[in-house]
Amino acid sequence: MSEKKGIAHIFASYNNINITVTDQSGAETIAKCTGGMVVKSDKDKGGPFAAMSAAQKIADAMKEKGFNFVDIRVRGYGGSKARSPGPGAQAAIRGLARNGILVGRIEDVTPIPHDGARKKGGRRGRRV
Repeated sequence: MSEKKGIAHIFASYNNINITVTDQSGAETIAKCTGGMVVKSDKDKGGPFAAMSAAQKIADAMKEKGFNFVDIRVRGYGGSKARSPGPGAQAAIRGLARNGILVGRIEDVTPIPHDGARKKGGRRGRRV
């Protein structure tokens, strides 16, 4: 049996998680799932449980289509916002690995500003 390889794009913010699996070229989407599709409460969308549940749905869809190997690209907000991915990023990777998907390369593709947009908050910063 030949190994079909895909790329898992994980966008993990603090409010939600979005997992999309594409083929090697990135042109065709194999499966996608978000935190809001697997939990009822809005406050739980970005958490580790939602990420694990979404990863389980993704893994099932991948196996159904014959994909069993994946490279992972993790992304946070980036730019002038938070550079670190949210709490669901590691849980999503763990969820894919536990459900029988072989994980290859894991890379961080969060956009880094090269002196771009100004940070939100004004001249004196956010006043609490």
